[in-house]
Amino acid sequence: MAQQKWQVAVVGATGMVGQRFVSLLAEHPWFEIACLAASAKSAGKTYEEAVAGRWAFDWPIPPGCRNLVVKDAARVDEVTGDVDFLFCAVDMPKADARALEDAYARAETPVISNNSAHRLTPDVPMIIPEINADHAAVIPAQRARLHTHAGFVAVKPNCSIQSYVPPLHALLAFGPSRVVVSTYQAISGAGKTFARWPEMTDNVIPYIAGEEEKSEQEPLKIWGRIEGGAIVPAQGPAISAHCVRVAASDGHLATVNVAFDKRPDRDAILAAWRDFEGPPQRLALPSAPRPFLRYFEEPDRPQTRLDRDYEHGMGITIGRLREDSLLDYRFVALSHNTLRGAAGGGVLTAELLCAQGYIPHK
Repeated sequence: MAQQKWQVAVVGATGMVGQRFVSLLAEHPWFEIACLAASAKSAGKTYEEAVAGRWAFDWPIPPGCRNLVVKDAARVDEVTGDVDFLFCAVDMPKADARALEDAYARAETPVISNNSAHRLTPDVPMIIPEINADHAAVIPAQRARLHTHAGFVAVKPNCSIQSYVPPLHALLAFGPSRVVVSTYQAISGAGKTFARWPEMTDNVIPYIAGEEEKSEQEPLKIWGRIEGGAIVPAQGPAISAHCVRVAASDGHLATVNVAFDKRPDRDAILAAWRDFEGPPQRLALPSAPRPFLRYFEEPDRPQTRLDRDYEHGMGITIGRLREDSLLDYRFVALSHNTLRGAAGGGVLTAELLCAQGYIPHK
């Protein structure tokens, strides 16, 4: 599809998610990194200098990025001048992140954001590409509000919901009405490694600030509808979430209990998961997992360490489907939080929006 590569920026490039973006984009068939940006304290350094001592991975910094000079993210014209669109993974207060992303969009540069600042903004699509690609249709309304021709903001959802929302979405025909979910979330979700967070070794922390609210609210926007230039959240299913931090480096595991209006049998559920695909698979997008959902019959799978990298960390693994004594069914699901749940999900969203024609070349 893409003979001319889109030129992209990574803003917040020195953080863990930013480093993931850099790694994923280094050899991307459609996208080419033209700009790396971060806070003023990193600006003016080469990328290698800026991440010295805090490169989070066991592979080297991509050669093409080592000597790129990091720009100041606050200098909007400098960041946006030579790129078609940008990925944003800044670590700053929500109001500041929201203002910065709007400024980039008003500079006629589409923003694919990993941040939470705009997730509940009614005319900003919050996309899991296999589930609600149609929400991109709200972008013209957002452009009208921002007075832009090309610029807009699109966001990916919180990493906590990536494991359990796709399996539930595949079962919408059966009317899931009540969901109780517990997520067991890796430390990289906090941007940490064990070396930088030693108190997490041999530990579980039963609290992650703001995570339960996001886990209960964000799926309803994803399942919502566009009305009057805004995304109206769905009324259900009702979701009760408990989120805990566990001593795993990567991977968010969820246990799910669900009640249905039209209770399916077990074979119908397994068939729905087996056959599910979305626009990324039909469009053969470069980062699309094939298949998206995989069910394990083994009683002890999926496991975080064994299965988080399924389909290069972009697929969802499921297991332990069985009847529930209080609701109808229960199961376990797993996603890679910094790939599907963060940078990889952002890259796949950008591929989708490019394929749909929402991101032009400048």
